Amino acid sequence: MHSFKDSFGYLLGLIIFVLGIPALMVLASGGPYPSVRSTLLHFFGSTLSGWIAMIGLALSIWTIVYMKRVGKGNPFDAYGHEVAPRTKHLMTEGPYRICRNPMLLGIYIYQAGWLSYIWTWGAAAVLLVEVILLSLQVRSEEKRLTQDFGDAYLAYKKRTGRYLPFPICLKRHPEPPCNGHN
Repeated sequence: MHSFKDSFGYLLGLIIFVLGIPALMVLASGGPYPSVRSTLLHFFGSTLSGWIAMIGLALSIWTIVYMKRVGKGNPFDAYGHEVAPRTKHLMTEGPYRICRNPMLLGIYIYQAGWLSYIWTWGAAAVLLVEVILLSLQVRSEEKRLTQDFGDAYLAYKKRTGRYLPFPICLKRHPEPPCNGHN
């Protein structure tokens, strides 16, 4: 049985990331604005951009289902404020084998599909601002995950990239290959 807090987290994610950001990208593009129905039918039905977006959305949905079933919680933790019940188990399998943030990766792919469809500087700026803000959120979330899951999370973090299927090793000074800080 879903609690109100669970449902609220899913609804908020849908409104912000699936509907809101693409709508903001369209508005930032400067128009003209075709009808929503014709745009959605064309976008999802006949464009490569639509197919890219659907792949991203599928990855995000897979992650949400996996998180609910295995992690026993919800992803929405906004800058240290619990919007929905947090996961109770560290997830390292399923979509979490791909990267540490497969839901965000899916959302970025989804929104990149919209960006490639709209293709304006205004839409790109919206996506860039979102990526910056969510990167700050992810860093905050990583601190919480370290507190919640300790060494198990640190080991997972070391072997799994934040958004990509492999850790990016940024060497600031000479040290052993890939210390896991990406």
